[in-house]
Amino acid sequence: MASVGERLSRARERAFIGREEELACFGRALTGDPDAPFAFYVYGPGGIGKSTLVRCLADQARAAGRTLLEVDGRFVSRDPADFERAAGPLLDVPGTVLFVDSFEHCQWLESWLWHRFLPRAAEDTLVVLAGRQAPQPQWTADPAWAGLLYVREIGPFSDAQARSLLEAAQIRPELRERMLHFAGGNPLALSLAAAVGSSGGTGEEAWAPSADILRTLLAGLIGDVPTAAHRRALEVVAQAHSTSEELLGAILPDEDTHLLFGWLRELPFMEATPRGLYPHDAARETLAGDLRWRAPNAFTDVRRRLAEEYLRILREGTEERISVVPDELFYLFREMGTPARRGIWTAEEEVHERPLQPGDIEVVLRMAEETEGRASVDLVRYWLERQPQGFGVFRSVSTGETVAFTGRLVLPAPPDPEDLAADPVVAAAWAYTAATAPVRPGEHIAMTRFSICPERYQMPSRVIDLSNSRAQGEAARARGRAHGFVVYQDADAWSDRLRGIMHDTGARPRVGEHTYGLFCNDWRQVSVEAWMRHLITSTKVPGPSGPSGFSRASFDQAVREALPHWRDTGAFAACALLRTRIAADFAEPVEELRTLLRAAVDELARDPRGVRARDALTAGYFSGAPTQEAAARRLGLPYGTYRRHLRQGLDLLCAELWERELQGPR
Repeated sequence: MASVGERLSRARERAFIGREEELACFGRALTGDPDAPFAFYVYGPGGIGKSTLVRCLADQARAAGRTLLEVDGRFVSRDPADFERAAGPLLDVPGTVLFVDSFEHCQWLESWLWHRFLPRAAEDTLVVLAGRQAPQPQWTADPAWAGLLYVREIGPFSDAQARSLLEAAQIRPELRERMLHFAGGNPLALSLAAAVGSSGGTGEEAWAPSADILRTLLAGLIGDVPTAAHRRALEVVAQAHSTSEELLGAILPDEDTHLLFGWLRELPFMEATPRGLYPHDAARETLAGDLRWRAPNAFTDVRRRLAEEYLRILREGTEERISVVPDELFYLFREMGTPARRGIWTAEEEVHERPLQPGDIEVVLRMAEETEGRASVDLVRYWLERQPQGFGVFRSVSTGETVAFTGRLVLPAPPDPEDLAADPVVAAAWAYTAATAPVRPGEHIAMTRFSICPERYQMPSRVIDLSNSRAQGEAARARGRAHGFVVYQDADAWSDRLRGIMHDTGARPRVGEHTYGLFCNDWRQVSVEAWMRHLITSTKVPGPSGPSGFSRASFDQAVREALPHWRDTGAFAACALLRTRIAADFAEPVEELRTLLRAAVDELARDPRGVRARDALTAGYFSGAPTQEAAARRLGLPYGTYRRHLRQGLDLLCAELWERELQGPR
């Protein structure tokens, strides 16, 4: 009696339509034809049938007695060494056939594969790569690879092939024309239309290759979802990177998730992977878009539950399990467009991190000097001696070159006086905590002290992306972490990028020739779970309180509300600014605070860049001009120009006064 695997293989062979040229060429390679290719690269859009073709080729290789290695590109690490361990038999076992499906998810490996891995393949081996993107043109143009590489773009089915698929699916003849009108030659749409027809759907709507119509097609395919629990299961699988039965149970604890998982597994657009169920990309995008439109609150709630479950695993899971959780966690934010995660990185920018080794030190010091100068080099050397375990280097996946490094510090309370004396940035962080929410014995602060990628210094980069992901993962697992800090030289740009995500402390410590911005989250006031919740709901993370209980946002609002009442003593006496720390010790609070505001505005002009800001504030609030338009006329400025200087002045004044609020009277 045939095994289940053999029966599945024969069923796939009977149902397989088209792709005769690809099958024939691969068949010649399996027989050892010296003119046949060694590497097969097939590509095309989602739903075009690449995975189905790969499974058919694998069945062919298995029938020929070959050893198979099957790799899913969606779950490939960024470290080429991990790929080599998984695909190692290709280098050692003659006759092995390696299949890599969904190659677009690990496209950054392409140059490394052609340059370093495939040339070492054992005798009589073969390689099949399938993805959405065409290979890099240099490989198809390389004479050395010309006779070894077979590249084919997978296109839609012909009319005859499409009819054959519907016939094989036992669709009634009277429905076939309507379904052909629906799906054209797209194999995924044809398969979904066939499933609708075989389950009683009519498929009578007009078809066009758009997300809206695929949404209609999916609705017809699923029909009446059996229960509300089944619909909630769809909401989970539409958002999770991959869905195991265990994950489904954590998100839907009151449901029979074994039953639900079995139902999901039978859906025609669902694929089984080593980590769980993974919807076909086109189906996921369509289903998620429909769910977001139909039930936005439920969609957001599922995203929140998934984030909190991933964070629980980070805190409590094994080292092996947590190694993949950051990717799953941050997959939730792939479409959110948050300022900190706007980058979409190319294959050339893909990097992987490894702990710093003694041989990396000179490279790290050279990068620090190139970007931040000698003073920074001395501090990198200082922290390398004290916390070498906090440093990691990033290597380009495509070239293997070391392109960046980061240094993350863990600093227990009370602060070490030697650290404070050595590093002005660390000293500024401890001063901020002391002035806002002191770190208690047994607690610590963490800081991404260095994040240096010379090619993209001070710009969003894959290095910063991965480093921040690691930092949030560490924050979820850490015990006794009070504050988390990041440090960037271009403080104004990063203040904008991190707005609503991390808090600008206002501190601007100086190292050598450069001034740095210090950004913070107080994990005692806002837990990692709450922080994630604010990201998911697109709301600002609550600001930390100053000594008087004011957050930075409420303090800034108090300043802006006080200025228009500066000339009216009675109205000024009711301003919230009088309840802040800067006014706490005044004998005559109203008059002394008015004097302080006027002096702080005048002090802006000490910097030439603040002169126009000072003039705009003075004309707008202190000169007696009845309107802002009148203030602009007094300065002889167009109203738009005046408003720009006024906004700059308000930002500078609020920052200056907040610094006084934190540090106390000078």
